[in-house]
Parts: sequence; structure tokens; C-alpha cells
Amino acid sequence: MAKSAFRKKEELKQMINLMTGNPVIGIANVTGIPSAQMQAMKKKMRGKISVKVVKNTLLLMALEEIAKKEHNVEKLKDEVDGQTAIITTNINPFKLYKEMDATKTKMPAKGGETAPEDIMVKSGETEFKPGPIVGELQKAGIPAAIEKGKVVIKQDKTVVKSGEKIPKNLAVVLTRLGIYPLTAGFDLTAVYENGMVFKSDVLAVDETKLRNDMMLLSSRAFSLAMHLSYLTPLTVKPLITKAHDQALSLSVNLNIPTKETIRIILSKAYTQGLALKSVIKEE
Repeated sequence: MAKSAFRKKEELKQMINLMTGNPVIGIANVTGIPSAQMQAMKKKMRGKISVKVVKNTLLLMALEEIAKKEHNVEKLKDEVDGQTAIITTNINPFKLYKEMDATKTKMPAKGGETAPEDIMVKSGETEFKPGPIVGELQKAGIPAAIEKGKVVIKQDKTVVKSGEKIPKNLAVVLTRLGIYPLTAGFDLTAVYENGMVFKSDVLAVDETKLRNDMMLLSSRAFSLAMHLSYLTPLTVKPLITKAHDQALSLSVNLNIPTKETIRIILSKAYTQGLALKSVIKEE
């Protein structure tokens, strides 16, 4: 009993040292990740991201202890659920999320799992030859038939809805069809850095959309600044050009001769003279 208590105390101490020794702390749900895949993913990230699967009770105790010195770190306790891993690194939270999200891969169902989204079997030919497979597909609720010597799915069919359990017989058929409905990988639920906790919904940034939105906002801000003649390092040159063009146009319209306008004014006068001459001849 004493040895067990001592071991827990040492584990708690190591956990606290691990988290306080890094500027960025993440909480990830690793439930359902096969051991071999877990080791492969940890090896891939070695050197830049540390992953340690821990006991939730010890993790909660460690966070309470760290919260005495680190502001807001206790908010990570809300994300501790299921099989949990501590993620420690010096990578910024958004880049960390991207790195962790890249570890996710599709996996076949074994039966009994909860569908993370609707599972649909699409219509069309299969690679199966006519045989017992047709009955297996039909038994699993998939509208299969034989046409022209080939096994085909007659129509699109949602076989399991999001949140429902995947039946074992269906799981077998889905695997044979090459449909892998589950996702395995580190599910980063929250990250702590400098007193702030970033949850997954904030970290999951669509970089392409963000870049396009920023470009659109930048374009609109530039247009507004130009319209208001608001000087910034980006608008000063275009505004000078705009002012020059407006001054040039005003000078020409008022027939004010300058080095830049004299030729334009003379050309305008010449053109107007020709037009007047033409009108006089006609009369």
C-alpha cells in the first residue's frame, strides 16, 4: 500500500514537471486508438510534440496543483474525459491542432461502435462476384442485386444514422465494401498557453477560408481608406496619384495652363475649333 502511494506521488510529480516545463499544454482524447497506431503516431511526432497517456484522476490532481501558479489552467479539467493523453510542446496551439489533426486516419468498424456521422452506402457496381454476398448485403439492409453478372447496389442507402450503434453484421459488410466509418487519431480537445485556453472549435481553423476572408477585408478596408482619403503607409502613394489626377482634370476643365496641362488644353481647343469650323461651314 505504501509503495503504491509512493508510486502515485512520483507519477503526479512527474506529470506536474512535464506540464510546467512546457509553454503549451494540450488535452487529447485517445479512446479507441490501437496500440500499434498510437506508437507510430508518437514516434512520428517525437522531438517536437510529447504525448503521454495518463490516468484521469492523477491528471485532475496535477491540474489543481498547477492552477495555484498558472492562471486559468484549471479550465482544462473540463476536457478530461475517456482515455486521456497530455500533450506538451512549444508549438503554438493552432499549429499543434493541425499537427494532431493530421494523425487521424479512417478505420473499419468492428460492431458496437457509435457512428460519428451518417453512414451511407452509395449505389453502383461492386467488385463482388454473384454469390452469398448478395444475401449478406441484403441482410445488413443494403439493397443489393445481381445485374448482368455483377453485384450492384440498387440505390443510395443510409444504413446507420449519426449517434446510432453500428451492428456487427453491418460492420463486416462495410469493411468488405471498403467503407471505414470510424476515425482514429489524437482528438485534441483543448490547449493552454499563457493563461488562455483554446478549445477545439476555435483551433479548427479553415486556413483557406481565413486567408480569403482576410484578403476580402483588406480589400474593403483599402477601398474605404481611399474613399475617405485616409493616409496610411499603403494608401499614401495611391492617394497622391488620385489627387494629382483630380487636380489635372480640374485644371484642364478650367483651362488653367501648367507644364502638364498646356498641351492637353491646346489639343482640346484645337478639337473644339475644328468642330466649330465644321458647324460654320454647314450654315
